[in-house]
Amino acid sequence: MSQQSGSDAIAALDEGQRAEALEISERLNSEIRRGALVLSVLGQLRTEHYGYSLRKTLLEKGLDVEEGTLYPLIRRLEKQGLLNSEWREDNNRRKRFYQLSDVGRGVYQQLLSNWHELSQSVDALTASLQSIEGKENT
Repeated sequence: MSQQSGSDAIAALDEGQRAEALEISERLNSEIRRGALVLSVLGQLRTEHYGYSLRKTLLEKGLDVEEGTLYPLIRRLEKQGLLNSEWREDNNRRKRFYQLSDVGRGVYQQLLSNWHELSQSVDALTASLQSIEGKENT
């Protein structure tokens, strides 16, 4: 028997279990996404963006973020001292441009290093589990 993907494994459950598994999966996925979003936003703000250009860049790179999520996050990061902002005229419109502050650059580098370490650990842990599960299903 071949190893199932996550969605196949959930689909194989009975209806009650499937609904519960999907609900739990969605909540946990939101937690993972929140952490990844902070890191992604900080990474993109190494270069200057205004809100819409940041959202568009994130989307182009595969991360769809609602305005109601992105703008409060940007304001919170600015309040924490991780971003500098400046109002400027651009194409006859006033826009607020954001970029990492010096503190933000340091925090971003530390978070990125932590992310890589965590990612390697998770990859190693899940690879060993996949190996065991693969043997059980053969």
